[in-house]
Amino acid sequence: MKGKLVIFSAPSGSGKTTVVKHLLKQVDGLEFSISATSREPRGNEQHGREYYFMSPVEFRKKIESNEFLEWEEVYNHQFYGTLKSEVERLRKDGKHVIFDIDVEGGLNLKKTFGKQALAVFVKPPSMEVMEQRLRNRGTDSEKQISKRIAKAEKEMAYANAFDLILVNETLEKTLSDAEMIVEKFIGS
Repeated sequence: MKGKLVIFSAPSGSGKTTVVKHLLKQVDGLEFSISATSREPRGNEQHGREYYFMSPVEFRKKIESNEFLEWEEVYNHQFYGTLKSEVERLRKDGKHVIFDIDVEGGLNLKKTFGKQALAVFVKPPSMEVMEQRLRNRGTDSEKQISKRIAKAEKEMAYANAFDLILVNETLEKTLSDAEMIVEKFIGS
């Protein structure tokens, strides 16, 4: 039996990574789909743990050889994508695959997998709260934060295209709601 797919998408700073990390600890049978990217590692990120890091040239070669389920150039020369081999590896073992992925990528996966996938949009309570969360992370320059905010404003327009919207106002409630949502979906 192939596992189901659980997609968490959101603008940067909405809390999707925190939600996904929590679910991986709390919900049995979930495995994380590691995305590929051509950006440089941030902080303590390691190849094969948070992302498969590769050069833009390597990324383009994988695009040309049709190795991605979905991919996009999020910023100039900064690609992100989901490798077919990663999802196949996890699903063939009957694992349920959880994604922490940008908004367009999440919608593309949902389109590909239909009812086998649950697409959840994690929404910040406001753009101001989201901006503050980005600043508090301390991982991005002012220029990068400005880019992320501009992109987030566009991404918010896609929220209603997802199966569910999860507003991340109070972290404890958001995590509890996410657990219930995912357990119900993978148990159905």
